[in-house]
Amino acid sequence: MPLTKDQKQEIVKKYGKTGKDSGSPEVQVAILTERINELSSHFETHKRDHHSRMGLLKMVGKRRRLLEYLQSRDIERYRKIVEELHLRK
Repeated sequence: MPLTKDQKQEIVKKYGKTGKDSGSPEVQVAILTERINELSSHFETHKRDHHSRMGLLKMVGKRRRLLEYLQSRDIERYRKIVEELHLRK
């Protein structure tokens, strides 16, 4: 269920500025998006897992706040991450 160490390292390499940059908003949004996508597929088979659903909602809120922060600081970085992760339609 949780992301493996290798998956996180791959995301950090792809979206981070350096190989160990796990704190930038882009990396945090990408990691949260991956976890959200995994949990969303989990709910297709486990419809009554309300405890995990609350965690999912918290992750969605955190990702939304990170995206708002990034949008207010640097609109180009925001547009790039949204396009790469296919977040907005």
